Amino acid sequence: MAAVLPKVTIQQLEYLDAVLAAPTWNAAATELGVSPSALSQGLAELEKRIGVPLFTWRGRQRVIADDVQPVVDYTRRVLADSRDLSDWIERRRSGKAGLLRVGMIDVGAVHHYPDHLAAFRSAHPDVELRLMVSASQTLLNRLAAGELDLAVCVAPEGPSADRSDGLVVTHLLDEPLAVYAPGRQKIGKPDTWGPWITFPAESLTRKTVAAALRKLGAPFDVVAESHQPDVIREMVNLSLGWTVLPRVQAERGDRPLRRAVKADLTTRQLVAARRESATNPLIDELLGRLSGVVRSTTT
Repeated sequence: MAAVLPKVTIQQLEYLDAVLAAPTWNAAATELGVSPSALSQGLAELEKRIGVPLFTWRGRQRVIADDVQPVVDYTRRVLADSRDLSDWIERRRSGKAGLLRVGMIDVGAVHHYPDHLAAFRSAHPDVELRLMVSASQTLLNRLAAGELDLAVCVAPEGPSADRSDGLVVTHLLDEPLAVYAPGRQKIGKPDTWGPWITFPAESLTRKTVAAALRKLGAPFDVVAESHQPDVIREMVNLSLGWTVLPRVQAERGDRPLRRAVKADLTTRQLVAARRESATNPLIDELLGRLSGVVRSTTT
């Protein structure tokens, strides 16, 4: 027999989401445009229908319980899917599009796709295009939470054909990564390379780099970290260590880095990720521009 979910409402989930985001319950009620008592009653009914206490007390403050993260994750997924459906209905009704929220890692926004974004904006002057530049994992988290519509990032780990997070990824390009040494550093065999300046531990690129270096027999001793490729490049120029960066970021500007070896170390895949439930035709058009196949929605 199939499991039966409790009959919760979108409004109750919106109440829970607002409480999680706001500093106080009163602030959440104000944001929702309801009274604090109505907010409390709605959440009490949600707890009753789920059959699990959602909140606990920390001093005089009521906070989300530690063991109800599945309810929080479910709430964010359902609200994101509901917003996607609502946006689609509104676009069908009005024939217009309003907001498109795009996230990109820095190399995408600065080097690979600024012209594509400019062309999209020119084709759609009435669309509000919001751009967020951040690390890949941050963008993927924001996308899954419904805070972005499209994310251009390093390919997430795991097989894209069997994703369990509701995201669909489209391959954009393979970006070469090369090894760079300080200007006066003698270049020996891989087992003498380093120490390294690289991205933080959670970085998808760092994991790719670490695997490739270890395959060559190079030690991967990290002495400095930064999310900013320009910062990494300058630390290498200061002879603080070696690095592996995309060629497009390491070899441009006034102080380009020197390759330790001519051949690339490895490549990383850049992809465009979207929620499977999102049906915004503007996402399709921008994705087409990024992948080199323009699908204009302009009539």
